[in-house]
Amino acid sequence: MAENRSPWITDDLVLFQDSIRKFIERELAPHEERWWKQQHVDREVWRKAGEFGMLCASIPEEYGGGGGTFAHEAIIALEQSRAMVSSLGTNVHSGIVAHYILRYGTEEQKRKWLPKMASGASVAAIAMSEPGAGSDLKSIKTRAVRDGDHYVINGSKTFISNGLLADLICVVVKTDPAQGARGVSIVVVETDDLPGFRRGRVLEKMGQKGQDTAELFFDDVRVPCANLLGTEEGKGFYQLMQQLPQERMIIALGALSAMEKALEVTTAYVRERKVFGASLLDMQNTRFKLAECKTHATIARTFIDDCMAKVLRGELDAETAAMAKWWCTQRSCEIIDECLQLHGGYGYMMEYPIARLYVNARVSKIFGGSNEIMKELIARTL
Repeated sequence: MAENRSPWITDDLVLFQDSIRKFIERELAPHEERWWKQQHVDREVWRKAGEFGMLCASIPEEYGGGGGTFAHEAIIALEQSRAMVSSLGTNVHSGIVAHYILRYGTEEQKRKWLPKMASGASVAAIAMSEPGAGSDLKSIKTRAVRDGDHYVINGSKTFISNGLLADLICVVVKTDPAQGARGVSIVVVETDDLPGFRRGRVLEKMGQKGQDTAELFFDDVRVPCANLLGTEEGKGFYQLMQQLPQERMIIALGALSAMEKALEVTTAYVRERKVFGASLLDMQNTRFKLAECKTHATIARTFIDDCMAKVLRGELDAETAAMAKWWCTQRSCEIIDECLQLHGGYGYMMEYPIARLYVNARVSKIFGGSNEIMKELIARTL
């Protein structure tokens, strides 16, 4: 891994990457097929990941985290994608939710929730999307109305990653519907024995089947006002806009690793596959297609390396993150599709890695804000 490595990957990160890769191979990969069938991971694996140090790697040690940087989250995202292990929702838990709490939570909130997340005692989710509102977050309908020292929450959420197992959910709500985006807040809901809260079905997806994705329902759910993220209502939309670039970088990193994995498995396949008495790799069309794919993947790696340098200097802007998200996910889907084609009929069989890469990749152009929204964000800066 030290050869031709990205410039932001230090010697310490190489060691971290190696340990994460081994943990994935030992504790996650052998169970992935079973988790796909049951549509969620075993609860115990969250505790194992916490004990190992895979959770909240970039959260300060004083709150139970690993004390690392976003580079550590990037390594985890790259390695999970490389291993085609999508079931354990660490990116949402550690890379996204933990940072909402770290950035905007009060000291009391951080000390209450982050150590449990770091240990795996609590599984975290963020509930943004609704049946009628996905990328357009200003259109959410879920309400949180003050009643004394509690909020009463009513509404529903859908497509919620970690939704089945989550003990801690950052719920995006309207605290003042008349204010539009300025009426959006985030309230942290602790789900244990919570009256009025229920989980709907685990949604059956095309890919990433072991990563539990659920519907959530809130019927007069009472949550202490102390669970408002931060100290002021109406800051939720601002919080989302500030944190979404990091989420989009995580998606871009996963897409990069997936396209590189597709190239790796396809190159090995076409070298061995014989067609008309010759290796499939001997055919000019195969070589040219793979040359194109390798070029696109190299451009993606170079772009992501530049973005990572900006992230680590605190300089990555929302526009560039949007570019990284749409470009890498688009190229990833295209490259994986070309690689599947080179497998012929075998590429359509789920026992081949390229088929799993194909079904896992498609959602990347949708979640974290659809690629159409990414282009709109970029266009606004023209």
